[in-house]
Amino acid sequence: MPVGGGWSRSSPRPYSASPPRSFKDPSLRRSLTLFRAFLHEQDDPEYCYSLLARDAADQVEAYGGPVAGRTVVDVGGGGGYFTEEFRRRDAQAFLFEPDVSELGEKPPEAAVVADGYLLPLRDGVADVTFSSNVLEHVADPQTFLSELARVTRPGGLIYVSFTNWLSPWGGHEWAPWHYLGAERARARYRRRTGRDAKHTLGENLFAVHIGTTLRQVRARDDVAVVSARSRYWPFLAEGVVKVPGLREFATWNLLLILRRCPP
Repeated sequence: MPVGGGWSRSSPRPYSASPPRSFKDPSLRRSLTLFRAFLHEQDDPEYCYSLLARDAADQVEAYGGPVAGRTVVDVGGGGGYFTEEFRRRDAQAFLFEPDVSELGEKPPEAAVVADGYLLPLRDGVADVTFSSNVLEHVADPQTFLSELARVTRPGGLIYVSFTNWLSPWGGHEWAPWHYLGAERARARYRRRTGRDAKHTLGENLFAVHIGTTLRQVRARDDVAVVSARSRYWPFLAEGVVKVPGLREFATWNLLLILRRCPP
């Protein structure tokens, strides 16, 4: 796969400034369908993540138009569900994943083992840079965001979602007991399942907060915030994010749609 300076692509097309009115508040049916799929994440990950990938690609296209013919960089996409969905829509999509074990026995086509802090790509190569539920797993979110911005062309779209620490799912597999403390929650998980939890606070899971993240992103000069919204809410998706305190618990998962500013 050609990466870095050898990548060629067609002239970029402009993105719309905002999503269609119909997507501002997705349907209750859509939210319930995603929630039911999420309940089967462990026993049927193929169904869960394929559905989530289709939904995420719909969100990208709602803000930026069809991805067909465009270069999409999926950073930290694990098993490649998102990359494969973008490819089904005729995008030139590539996966960059730092953890080999996350790729599975059959890594998806065009998968590269690479650190999200230092992507093997030249500046401005991507029309869309995509990161789903990765930010809470990096120790330095601002450096990670800087790298996403670097590889995105001016005017290009950056899609970032993450599970904030104080949401009901902030502790991941040991949620919602993280409200009582991470170590206590992990100990409970070990007693209940007989195995250690996958995530350890401060190692591969970090307490990321919405208010702090929004302030940091809005202070940057390399990106502009197009939308900050709850990823899954069927109504008031942007409204809940505007309420300090409440947003940390109620948003569940924050979706940031960013546009790369000219250098």
